[in-house]
Amino acid sequence: MTRSRDLYEALRPDYPEQAAYAVSMAYRLRYVMQFNAREAMHMLELRSAPQGHPSYRRVALEMHRLIATQAGHRAVADAMVHLTTEAPMLERLEAERRIESKRRDSHDRT
Repeated sequence: MTRSRDLYEALRPDYPEQAAYAVSMAYRLRYVMQFNAREAMHMLELRSAPQGHPSYRRVALEMHRLIATQAGHRAVADAMVHLTTEAPMLERLEAERRIESKRRDSHDRT
């Protein structure tokens, strides 16, 4: 991280646009996302699905919690009826089983 920062600082005076490419991907970028209720419902219900990657499922569930508690929009949070709040032990296991079954079925037919 230090080497990445030092390279960025060395490049910035002469190559300000290119210097950004020297930054390590391990730096976390902070940004703001703003949604209306419909957009939040759509994204959180979609991204909390058991087939989703665990990292963005965690983010979706945390956003849902914050909408209800910190933002105070309990009614909006409660309206998200298709949100999957359970965190299955093996999120993608069932999806992987279906893919494997389809692969075997197509192989058996040939």
